[in-house]
Amino acid sequence: MTRTYTLNRRAEQQAETRRRIVEAAVDLHASVGPALTTFSMLAERAGVQRHTLYAHFPDERSLYLACSGLVMERDPLPDAEPWRVIEDRRERLHAGLRAIYGWYERNAALAACVLRDAEHHALTREIAEMRFGPPMAAYREVLGAKLGAKQRAVLNLALSFFTWRTLVRDGGLKQRAAVEAMVQAVDRAN
Repeated sequence: MTRTYTLNRRAEQQAETRRRIVEAAVDLHASVGPALTTFSMLAERAGVQRHTLYAHFPDERSLYLACSGLVMERDPLPDAEPWRVIEDRRERLHAGLRAIYGWYERNAALAACVLRDAEHHALTREIAEMRFGPPMAAYREVLGAKLGAKQRAVLNLALSFFTWRTLVRDGGLKQRAAVEAMVQAVDRAN
């Protein structure tokens, strides 16, 4: 009986340690970015020794997968499928951009650091493409249905995190106004 309890308690402690490490990684990736996060910084933030960190995550890739997995579990990217049934193109664009921009708003610090680092850090780019690529392809397909080439190009601009940040954070637009501006831009790009 004591042996089972000890094993269960140990498993709980290991799971808690792993959770602390992943939480620390999310915090650091949202502040300094994945490319600048070192295992030493991570161990210090998580309150563990480096050998404990390596016991849970033998390499950066396994850590990045756990970190990005936790972020997507907590706040998944919007699903494009519900927008597919919206017949009116403008309404569909509004619904999609509202949802996407809402996600950007909630995850702005992390998305900014990850997307910045993805430009020059191969592992960050790999994980970002794995996590963001399929949803973005679905957004382009569903929201880009029946759009011309110029309109699809403007849609790609509208879907960009950096466009959202420029309109809302830098430009001071409210979320609703940013969505409307991009819907109008797509419409006018005939």
